[in-house]
Amino acid sequence: MRRFLAVLILAGLLSATGCQTGPTGGMAPGTQVAQVFSKEIRKPVHYRYWLYLPKDYAGGEKRWPMMLYLHGAGERGDDLQLLKKNGPPMLIEQGKDFPFIVVSPQCPKDQWWELDELNALLDEVIARYAVDENRVYLTGLSMGGYGTWALACRYPERFAAIAPICGGGIAYLAKKKLAHTPVWAFHGAKDTTVVMDESLRMVEAVQKAGGRATLTIYPDAGHDAWTETYENPKLYEWFLRHRRE
Repeated sequence: MRRFLAVLILAGLLSATGCQTGPTGGMAPGTQVAQVFSKEIRKPVHYRYWLYLPKDYAGGEKRWPMMLYLHGAGERGDDLQLLKKNGPPMLIEQGKDFPFIVVSPQCPKDQWWELDELNALLDEVIARYAVDENRVYLTGLSMGGYGTWALACRYPERFAAIAPICGGGIAYLAKKKLAHTPVWAFHGAKDTTVVMDESLRMVEAVQKAGGRATLTIYPDAGHDAWTETYENPKLYEWFLRHRRE
């Protein structure tokens, strides 16, 4: 009798949770039944990246600010040399000294920036090097500008300030997530690849939430709003004025 009751109880539980097998899963055709899906998914994470340590870096007790740079669509692939065409990797190659640890990952060919993977890369670098977690900065251009907005919206607690260049994103998320993250965005007024309104609506969304967001517009620039931006020392001075709240 007890075994019979146990079987009945188990059958009832399976029916209640939608776990019955069979062609209809225990459902009556023509009905709508609430279901629950739960599964742990694991995936490998692999990034090639350039790492720059300031010339006075010695590890130890001193903690250093860090800048994460996200490149554009044209630098995707498995050749890290492509990243030296633009942005901080190019400037470092030319001999510029940065007061930051600079991390420049390469997005795989035909892919987009994966936010959870970038977050895992941040964890890895912070664990291995003397990073000041209150002074982690984020910037990127074009596809990397979109990635900058998206990564900051997903993990706003990680970044002390962000500088997206000729990018865009979901304005609602920017308004909701970035009210406490300083933003300095840049765009060319004559950009036909990513129109200026993409940056404008993101900045306005942060401003409407009471946040600190500024948009610098280059009146004669097209899509390349990054060369002038990254060559401007005021950007890096601006970064260093901010700490994570």
